[in-house]
Amino acid sequence: MQINILNEQEAAVLQELIAASSCIVITCHKSPDGDALGSSLAWAEYLKGMGKEPSVIIPDAYPDFLRWMPNTEKVVRYDKHRELCDVMLKAADLIFCMDFNESGRLDEMQAAFDAATQAKRVMIDHHLSPQMETALTVSMPELSSTSELAFRIIWQLGGFDSMNKACAACLYCGMMTDTGGFTYNSNRPEIFMIIGELLTKHIDKDKIYRNVYNNFSSWAVRFRGYLMSQKLNVFDDLHASYFTISRYDMKRFRFIKGDAEGVVNEPLRIKGMKLSISLREDDRRDNLIWVSLRSVDQFPCNEMAERFFNGGGHLNASGGRLTCTLQEAEQIVRDAIKAYEEILKKS
Repeated sequence: MQINILNEQEAAVLQELIAASSCIVITCHKSPDGDALGSSLAWAEYLKGMGKEPSVIIPDAYPDFLRWMPNTEKVVRYDKHRELCDVMLKAADLIFCMDFNESGRLDEMQAAFDAATQAKRVMIDHHLSPQMETALTVSMPELSSTSELAFRIIWQLGGFDSMNKACAACLYCGMMTDTGGFTYNSNRPEIFMIIGELLTKHIDKDKIYRNVYNNFSSWAVRFRGYLMSQKLNVFDDLHASYFTISRYDMKRFRFIKGDAEGVVNEPLRIKGMKLSISLREDDRRDNLIWVSLRSVDQFPCNEMAERFFNGGGHLNASGGRLTCTLQEAEQIVRDAIKAYEEILKKS
């Protein structure tokens, strides 16, 4: 079974870049999910094993249910420590870009990142259309996650034997969360070979699942039930649905970051459902709506996200954002669903 993904030249370039660098920064996209944070923390562990002392900088907060991950306490948030992060980025001679394909996904951190022109960059990502100048780009949208990419590279470079439990747990979490518990984008047999190898590092995959998916507050569980019972709009004839999350809803249910994680998948439990869309008001900025899309089979979430929601992503899991009111966003969703009416009606 083929695990290696780099050609000989790429492997040599990566090894040379690491060896020649004394100040390494690892970063990922805004609102880090399990894959972004997991791949970043795992890659940091790998580099530590090579005698390096990398720093992990993230643009802003990650969900509360990821706090169990090893070494999250060492991660530096740009939105909380802007001046420190600016200094760290300015001093870096190598920056690893994990799980993002263009600097715009760093949001408020973008300017500092773009200004760090002295640092060479390596992109490790699984999103479509990479748009950054790098010394090396490892981009494979067909793979399940950036964490899978990171595992494959570590394996190819001979780092698996010395991989520690912390690194393995972070990689497993990243792969698990980016496939919805291995329920989508996870049919490649190599994925399960990788899981088997990670289990030899004595990770507890069942506990990792519970840490991520069974780690909500009672308020969060009520919140999710409320969304499905009161806010869900279902178009049975089109096999599509959407729901909204307002600031009032979040305040009412004592919302914290991560409480809505995965809830966009819930409508797909409905028999015959092909498409689910969530619209969430930003809790601080007016007229900013975050859009998440999930689908099954061959419905192109990424195409819809790009066409209607200023976004993109994967075939069955994509995102975007709108600069409008929540009511205006609802109309855009309805227009988007209508535009794909013929595809959605097909059995």
